[in-house]
Parts: sequence; structure tokens; C-alpha cells
Amino acid sequence: MDRVQIVHDNFLSRLAAGDFPPGKRRQDGLAPDRALDLFRAQVLSRALDIQSRAMQKAGQGFYTIGSSGHEGMAAVAAALRPDDIAFLHYRDAAFQIARAQQSGHDSMLRDMLLSFACAAEDPTSGGRHKVLGSRPLMIPPQTSTIASHLPKALGAAYSIGLARRHAPEHRCLAKDGLAMVSFGDASANHSTAQGAINAAGWTSVQGVPLPLLMVCEDNGIGISTRTPAGWIKASLQHRPGLRYFEADGLDIYATFAAARDAARYVRTQRKPAFLHLRMVRLYGHAGADVATSYLPRADVEADEANDPLLHSARLLTDAAVASADTLLQIYQDTLADVAAEAAKVAKRPHLKTAEDVMSSLIPPRRDCLPTNGPDQTDRDTLFGADAAQMQAPQPMSRIINWALHDLMLEHAETLIMGEDVGRKGGVYGVTQKLQARFGRDRVIDTLLDEQSILGLAIGMAHNGFVPMPEIQFLAYLHNAEDQLRGEAATLPFFSVGQWTNPMVLRIAGLGYQKGFGGHFHNDNSLAVLRDIPGVIIACPSSGSEAAQMLRECHRLAREEQRVCVFVEPIALYPMRDLHAEGDGEWMTTYPPAGTRIAMDTVGRHGDGEDLAIVSYGNGHYLSRQAQKVLEDDGISVRVIDLRWLAPLPEKALLEAVNGCAHVLIVDECRRTGGQAEALMALMAENAVGSYARLTAEDSFIATGPAYAATLPSRDGIVAAAKALLG
Repeated sequence: MDRVQIVHDNFLSRLAAGDFPPGKRRQDGLAPDRALDLFRAQVLSRALDIQSRAMQKAGQGFYTIGSSGHEGMAAVAAALRPDDIAFLHYRDAAFQIARAQQSGHDSMLRDMLLSFACAAEDPTSGGRHKVLGSRPLMIPPQTSTIASHLPKALGAAYSIGLARRHAPEHRCLAKDGLAMVSFGDASANHSTAQGAINAAGWTSVQGVPLPLLMVCEDNGIGISTRTPAGWIKASLQHRPGLRYFEADGLDIYATFAAARDAARYVRTQRKPAFLHLRMVRLYGHAGADVATSYLPRADVEADEANDPLLHSARLLTDAAVASADTLLQIYQDTLADVAAEAAKVAKRPHLKTAEDVMSSLIPPRRDCLPTNGPDQTDRDTLFGADAAQMQAPQPMSRIINWALHDLMLEHAETLIMGEDVGRKGGVYGVTQKLQARFGRDRVIDTLLDEQSILGLAIGMAHNGFVPMPEIQFLAYLHNAEDQLRGEAATLPFFSVGQWTNPMVLRIAGLGYQKGFGGHFHNDNSLAVLRDIPGVIIACPSSGSEAAQMLRECHRLAREEQRVCVFVEPIALYPMRDLHAEGDGEWMTTYPPAGTRIAMDTVGRHGDGEDLAIVSYGNGHYLSRQAQKVLEDDGISVRVIDLRWLAPLPEKALLEAVNGCAHVLIVDECRRTGGQAEALMALMAENAVGSYARLTAEDSFIATGPAYAATLPSRDGIVAAAKALLG
């Protein structure tokens, strides 16, 4: 039978008969008119759920995961301020509606129907997805891949305290605000949620301000898998650094009181709290889900008997806030209003073309204060004795370090965060002296959790900071890549550019480390980054180039709100020599402050017309070595340094190889999924002529003497070049 109709009929008949589920008497705290407003929000949430299913059946709607059973979240909204940033569970329509009431936002009914219909006029996502969210209501749109929004909520909370000490140019969160994040009991078991909860407690016990309210909506089931009775309370009640609150989420008075107390604690103590609300799930997981196919009918009917709208009706009639007839009229009028508006919304236009869909992949530029480079007096004081060495050739690691110093000196909103980046100065010393010179607020030593590192960066960006998180090794990114794929990169897309996550993610990576670490410290695969729409990937090969590209990535993040990934080849950090020991030819001087390398350019070394070798990173270094060998054999060669791996600088690359008889692509990443695949396709599509590729094998990297056995080498490049030339 249609469970939606059953719940609807039960509400009508039981309300008319005064047959309410049992519960406690109402608590004080909610004024009568506010309590009635919350009921209206609950009813509108329910009516939208009903209508979403009707729209789907008519081919007019495309999303049916609803909020029925979770309408108590309206009371949580009432306990918070409209300027408290809220990262919502997908069952929180009642929260968004109640917040709209607080803010005088009177178009929420239509806005949410536009979202159901994927209409191009949807003010949240522009018709790209049904998401809760609103820029005016301080609710970032959320399409969480199971709890992936918790780490960034932690970052936003952290940013509130930090912004009180170091106000960023584009701050948008109130000084005394808090960050709220909600999620289900099933999601609480996900490693992402557990990591964020742990990170919140870890931060709190160290006395670091973290105004974060975590709300667990416990309906006892995740799709078809039961949550053990008492599991959430037993596992969360006594977590270090975390204050636990609980309430019956079916009771708007009790929920409001608990949420008010939890929010007061978070706001005044600047510490995280966990609010555990017990709820029910009505209608199953989504429209196509039949709960009685995997749950006993008695259990389903027991939840339906506990309908939160009936609980609210009991509380409101007992308190003489409204009569049963008044509540019934609100319910029926709301159903009618929603149905009438849905008929109009169904006629609104949709996105049609690829251009329509993709128009929000790239976030909009934002106005920034002009910059003229760091103050020279401050710079001289900051660098001290280091300043005298800047005119002498240096290895890449030191030049990147100086570039980070200059960026942080010039831009006070720039932050670095990651494991070991502060006191230790990074595993390879790239962030040495930064914490001593800029303080622990701006160079943040984090716990060992890549999801929390990236979540911290994403949340900080919500409050106007320009984060530069560091992932210690490329292989460790895989623990947290969804923070880029599912959160940072998608946010402009799903918000029509209203929300962004600008950052420069620095990753030490790629291969060729002699005898150290095997594949965990020598990871030569960038495939998981290359296919994320909108993400910029940079990979320098020399120190001067690294500094100028890093500055450009920072500019792209700060001014154009882009997500940039800056891959630093570990093996090139200390590299000094190119052809012979002691020649010092791979070291460079520090480029003048402010100089940058644009992402639509490539590097070119030599003017040979016999062969163009296209590479990047370590491959570029080896190709330069091979260039000398080949030229000694009478072959004229030019070496092209890609620098930018996504988006590929296609026009500049084609111009750079123009006039060459042959093109050899050298890719230190694997044959499958490497950059060479796209480069070979580019050559074919543009009829370049004779071309070939030399790549790493489809293999992990060994430790010890065989560290480079599966990777391109100088001699391998020479052999491949001669084979191509015939």
C-alpha cells in the first residue's frame, strides 16, 4: 500500500479524534506564536514531500528523498541564529523552511519546488540537482557523499575563532557565530564522520576555540540497515572534548530546549557539542524504497504512529496554542498551496545544453584589494640572513619555502595547514621557519587525518581565508580525495557560483626517491585529480618555475576562487646538478617578487626541429638530460615543459611543437590513466604527424635499488627518441 497515503490518512483521522501518540508535557521556552510557526514549517516540509512524489509520478519531479519524520529540525533552526552557517543533512527541509521564516524569506515554497523540478530558475543550484541550500540563509548547498560535509563544518567553526584574531578580507561569518552540521545515525558511523568528530574533540581538549554544533538525527536505520539500539549515545556520550546533549526529536518543545542549551554552550564556551535527536523515518528512504520489503510491517506502522506532526498537534492543543480545527486547516491549506504552486513550477524551463549545465563549473571572480608585493622593510626583517642568499642559485625546496614566506607576508588571509608543517617545518623542510615567523594561527599543525586537513581548508575558505593545505605524500591524498571531488570542486557547480572553496593544495609527490618508502612515498598517479571538473593541477620542475607557478595558483585561488592542486616533485626538491656532479645546473635563483607563470603557457628549451620532447616534473628533468645526449649525436631537439596538467595548455603546446618532425611524450605517471593518454589524443586530433609516448609501467614503485625500474629514464628517453626518428 502507499505509505504516503497511509500517513496522510492517519494524520487526518487521529487529529480529528484527538488520538495523539503519548509523550511528555511541553517545556517552557517557545512562545505560542513561535511554536505555531514551527508547526507551519513542519507541515510545509511534509507537504513538499507528498508533492515530490506526485511530481515524480507525473514526470515533473526528479527527487524524492524527503524529510518526513525529521520535521523536528524546525525547532533546531529556531534555536540558532540565521547567520549561523548550517551544513545540512538531506532530510532537513524543515530546518531550511524555519530559518526562512526567521529571515522573512517568503519564497521558500516555490524555491524548493523549483529544485524538485530541476528548473533552471532554481535559486540554489540553477536546476542541476535537488539540494537544500541558500546563500541568503547561510546554508551551503549540500550533496554529501555520506558525512563528507562534517570536515568542512569543522573548518568553518575553526575559522570563526581565527577570524576574530586575523580578520580576512572576505569574512562572511559573524564573530560570535557558530557552525552547525547535521547528519543521520547511519552516517555517524562513516570514517569521515568519525574523523571529524575525533578532530573536533582533539582540537577542543587543546583549548582551541571551535564553536561547532553537531546534530545527529537518529531514526534508527540507514536505508535498510538497523542502527543498534543505544549505539549513538553509547559511542558519543563520553567523547573527550565534546559536550553531549540529547532530546526527543519528535517533540518540538524538547528539541528547541536542548538545541538552545547546546547552542548557548557552543557560542559562549567556544567548544564543540553533540546534539543527539531521536526521530523516525517515514515513507522509507526514498520514493522507490519500499520499507516493508525489508522491515516488519509492525515496525513501519509503529514509526507511522509516532508521526511528529501528531506529536506537535498534541503539544499545541494541550498548550491551547491552537485548536485541532486550526491545525487541520493549516495542513489542508498548505497541501493546496503546494499543489497549486507545483502546477506552475512544472511549466518552468530546464537546462538544455552542455553549456547550460557547465556554466557554473568555474566560479566567478571576486573583487580583491590590490596588491603591490610585500613591504620591503617587512621583508628584510622577515628573511634576515636568508635575503643575502636569494641571488645565489638554490634548490627547489628552498625557493618554494621563500615563495610561501612572500605570499604569507603579502596576504594576511593566507594560511598553511597540515601534518608536521609547523614546528618540524615539513617532512622535507619546505615549510621551515614559517610557523616561527607567522605564528601557530597561520601555520597550523594538524592531526594525522587527511580528510580533516582538507575539510579544515574548505571550511576556512567559507569565511574568506585563502588556505594552502599540505598533504604529506601523494599516496595519502587517496584517504581524502572525496573532499575535493565531492565537496570543494562541486560547490560552485551546485550553487551557481554563490559558494566557493578557493584553495591551493600542496602535495609532495611523484617518484624517483632513491630507496625510500616504496609506493606510499613514491606515488606516480594523478588520475584521481585529472578527471575532477574545474580543478587546476600544476607541476613545476625547477625552483624558479615553482615559485612563479605557486604565486599564480595563489592568485587564482584568491581572485578567481579556484581549487588548485600544486604537485611538488619530491625527487627534485634537493636537485642541484643536471648533467654532471657539481655542475649546479638545476638550481635557480629566486625570481623577483610578483612574477608569475600563467596557466595557458608552457616552457620551451631549445629550438631543434628534429624532435620535440613533451614532459613535466621529473620527466622534464630527465628529458633535459636526454636532450644533451641526442644533440651530441647530431639530433636537434627542443624540450617542452607542460607545467600545467589540468586544464592542459593545449594552444601553447601545439604552438610549441609546431615545426618539429616528431614529438615524443614522456610521462612519469602510469601508462593507464596518465597525462600521456590526453596528450596523444591531442596530437591525433590536431594531425601533428609522427608522435609516440614513453610512460611509467602500470605498476607500483619498489623500494631499494629498483626504485626507478618501472619509470622513464634518461637512457630510456634517448632510446625511445631514436626509435621514433627511425
